Amino acid sequence: MSDKPPKLEVPEQMRAFAETSVTQAKKAFDDYIAATQEAVSRVEESSSNVQSGASDVNRAVLAFAEENVSAAFDLAGKLVQAKDVSEMMALQQEFLKHQMAVFGEQARVISDKTVKTASEAAKAVKPES
Repeated sequence: MSDKPPKLEVPEQMRAFAETSVTQAKKAFDDYIAATQEAVSRVEESSSNVQSGASDVNRAVLAFAEENVSAAFDLAGKLVQAKDVSEMMALQQEFLKHQMAVFGEQARVISDKTVKTASEAAKAVKPES
């Protein structure tokens, strides 16, 4: 007996359906991001100097969210093209490894921006001596 797991083929119809679903979900997400970016732009127009730091953090968070969801859609696209379960598992493992590194860097950037914004806000409200 072989230790290799049996190859489970993904039917072409299922792949086509999944690909269509991914495409539709990506379009809906892109429309959502466009509307959100427009809303953020409107808020930014009425922001004061202290709020500009918060807007910078918001823009970074929005950009990271878009980047992360785009990576997930890329993975979904690859998964629907996978020929068997072992290929799917390899793709998923590669994705998770990469995303953990990306999340770490994104957290560092957001933390740095938040600290900078808080520091600038504290300076703005601190009375001069």
